[in-house]
Amino acid sequence: MTLRILVVGAGISGLAAARGLRVAGFRPDVVEELPATMLPGAGIYLPGNASRAMRQLGLDAPLRPLGDLIFRQVFQDSAGRELFEMDVAALWAGVGESRALSRADLQQVLLTGVGGEVRYDIAVRDLAIVDGAAKVEFSDGAVAEYDLVVGADGRRSTVRAKAGLGGPATPTGQIVYRSVVSGGPPLSDWTALLGRRSQFVAMPMGGRRLYCYADETAEPSTANPADPRARLRELFGDFGGCVPAILDAVEKVQVARTDEVVIDNWSTGPVLLVGDAAHATAPSLAQGAAMALEDAVVLGEVLKACGGDVPAALSAYEQRRRGRCDQVREHTRECDRTRDVPPGERDPMLRERGQQIFTGQYRGLVEPF
Repeated sequence: MTLRILVVGAGISGLAAARGLRVAGFRPDVVEELPATMLPGAGIYLPGNASRAMRQLGLDAPLRPLGDLIFRQVFQDSAGRELFEMDVAALWAGVGESRALSRADLQQVLLTGVGGEVRYDIAVRDLAIVDGAAKVEFSDGAVAEYDLVVGADGRRSTVRAKAGLGGPATPTGQIVYRSVVSGGPPLSDWTALLGRRSQFVAMPMGGRRLYCYADETAEPSTANPADPRARLRELFGDFGGCVPAILDAVEKVQVARTDEVVIDNWSTGPVLLVGDAAHATAPSLAQGAAMALEDAVVLGEVLKACGGDVPAALSAYEQRRRGRCDQVREHTRECDRTRDVPPGERDPMLRERGQQIFTGQYRGLVEPF
């Protein structure tokens, strides 16, 4: 079956969507408004359901040598005293391995799986639905018609705005700090230290490097500190455990606010949103990439099962994905509410029931999608 398909965005979501479509027998065009030289610098944590989706996309073999496997998640108070731990290997047994790796390495694996050229430095300037097709005008002046346009262009999606599927993303109130650290302390577990409306997470990601993710609940206006490294030290300088040695080794820090995307419809006519463009959440459960990878698998499956009938496929896609993504959003909010309980109440509760609480937030994701 021949369908003219455009995927907008060549990050994790867009490259995964292109791979899912290719596995299903389609040959999408892929455009990305950023230059090819703009590689992501941070790390990423892929829980077991993300690894399962990579396997279904046929990309588990090139993923296997990369990064470090994560077998335990250890939660501590701000002084470094243990609150509880999760046996990650047991949680995702039979589903997939949990892994921390370079985001650029993951993107390269996905890029090699696309099987066609990605056109960089090309943005969508305009989009109109005409007689059931999507007419797209690009920033280089070219115009083309497509039977399906997949908006995989992130939480600040141009496709979402042009198609009238929703307004801007909504700030969650969290500011996140990310860093890849060399020469830090030896660490074998995913380790989180919980402070007062803040947390510091570190994990091994291969090559004797650590991926560090920290956040604070704060006003969005504070998302651009003049010196991110100094702000990180200010926030977490009195933490114990592994944090002091990591802060000594930190050289570069990326800062961003986190946003949610909650919209009534993910598609209109032949235009579909996937990944963060459709259902972004705060990254507290590390499910952003996992949901995008699952989206990609399901999109390919439903389009093939519907024989290329785009309206039927998009209806089937949303039926399969909406409940699961809503569940992730609600559990993410629940996780953040728990994190923001004052430590005097939260820490005793987590020592007693933390494993039960956090395991419950992932249990539904162990099931097939």
